[in-house]
Amino acid sequence: MAGAAVLPAKLNGLRLLAAAFLVGGVFVFSMQDLILKWISGSYPLTQAVAIRSSTAIVILLAYIAWREGLHKIFSRRWRALVWRGTILMVAYGTYYLAFPAMKLAEVVTLFFMAPILITALGQPLLGERVSLTGWLAVLAGFVGVVVTYWPGLTGRTALDWALLLPIAAALTYGLSAIMVRRLGPTESASVMGLYQNVMFLLWVLVLAAVFSTGWIPQTNLHPSLAFLLRPWSFENWTEVALLVACGPISALGTVLLAQAYRMTEANFVATFEYTGLIWATLWGFVIWGEVPTPYMLAGAALIVGAGLYMLFAGRRPTAE
Repeated sequence: MAGAAVLPAKLNGLRLLAAAFLVGGVFVFSMQDLILKWISGSYPLTQAVAIRSSTAIVILLAYIAWREGLHKIFSRRWRALVWRGTILMVAYGTYYLAFPAMKLAEVVTLFFMAPILITALGQPLLGERVSLTGWLAVLAGFVGVVVTYWPGLTGRTALDWALLLPIAAALTYGLSAIMVRRLGPTESASVMGLYQNVMFLLWVLVLAAVFSTGWIPQTNLHPSLAFLLRPWSFENWTEVALLVACGPISALGTVLLAQAYRMTEANFVATFEYTGLIWATLWGFVIWGEVPTPYMLAGAALIVGAGLYMLFAGRRPTAE
């Protein structure tokens, strides 16, 4: 009897520790969102991602050499890892581009469509069966998006096309999560993170060469387009240092999330992903004075509720 009591206690302890790792990882990544939104009005996205990824690559290489051995980076599945990195470049690129045009909490709320979209994509791409209640949860999530922007949809305020950016981010993130389900048995989170950041760096350098050389007029641009098209700048070294800090933030967040998912049931820890809404709302209010509207709160409740149902039903987005 005593031994039987010790085992559940140990498992509960692991679950609590895993939840702490997950919440910590989400908090760490919220700091990156805060920094990127902060600089989105003065620096280009390509520069921000290039600095962030360069720093993260160095840290991840050191981590892989320490824990796994550098031979692990020469994967036989490198093509799939490259494709996943490219898809994630689209996911995070569209996510970040929404920052200068939308409230931080709005961006994060719409991005949390990802668990719902993963469920919808699971059936055609992985052959996973989805119940009727599962499809109703998917529908509820999309209704949540409509409710969030109901004033714009009814003409009471301008409907900004930028709201499509975090939805596109959620869709492409969902595709990358489907790929992780196939890559997970053979590739570690750190190796996937390394390939991801290498592809980020390559793609933003290409984009910078095309769009950030100053040949495009910067007047009357939509905030999201300005974030993409403005030239690189190194005038404010304090802000450049903040961008450098995104590298270790990203690396630390990746390790924390990966450790959380390794320690206990994925469906348990994945529910704590939604603590990101708390930090996004807090930073938005404290730093920019952003107050959530009743429509946004109602839409967030629908999206989070639908996502939590899918998580408890056994489906989750895979952590980076």
